[in-house]
Amino acid sequence: MSVDSPSLLRLEKTSLREQALSALRRAITTGQLRPGTHLVETDLSEALQISRGTLREAMRQLQQEGLISAGARGRLSVRHLDTKEIRDIFDVRAALESLAAHALASRPDRSGAVTELRGAVAEMERWAAANLEDRIEADLKFHRTMCHLSGNETLLHSWTSLEGSIRMSIMFAGVDRALKNMDAKRHLDIVDAIESGDAARAAATVREHMSGAAAVLVD
Repeated sequence: MSVDSPSLLRLEKTSLREQALSALRRAITTGQLRPGTHLVETDLSEALQISRGTLREAMRQLQQEGLISAGARGRLSVRHLDTKEIRDIFDVRAALESLAAHALASRPDRSGAVTELRGAVAEMERWAAANLEDRIEADLKFHRTMCHLSGNETLLHSWTSLEGSIRMSIMFAGVDRALKNMDAKRHLDIVDAIESGDAARAAATVREHMSGAAAVLVD
């Protein structure tokens, strides 16, 4: 079998793009790159040891995720989320996740999903003494799992497209506010509602959860 060199080069380029994307996403969502920071291609490509072309590909993806935005003359900078934007994000989350909870509660075979969600809450409890970033990831995993278990791929794709902005809104609210939203009991209330089989109650519990979370982050 002959080796397709161009294919290997494409693989290497893709790998570099994904590594750059991951590094930049982490720097933004952890606050290493603060809101409003201008992103200078020459500095970033040198720091990441990648070409400017590969960097641009990664930054285009970050724009799609809502983590960076273009300002005057197309200059890119780390996005700043204001109060209205955070409330809007959580309103959309409430719509998506209440739909997921409604679908799960409506299923006669929901026991497997309930078990998996209880496992996600248990994982949140295991990370309770960890750093803020790890706790955020455990929290998001619960919500991502609920959307995934709904079986609605469009719903999951829509939620995933918001994930970067969700992470930013939580991180930049500060440690004290962020931790208030990561109480396991609040998440168990959602699971209990799903387990009850009352779809309307499950959806309402999620909406209440999101309304409360947004209030904690912005008030």
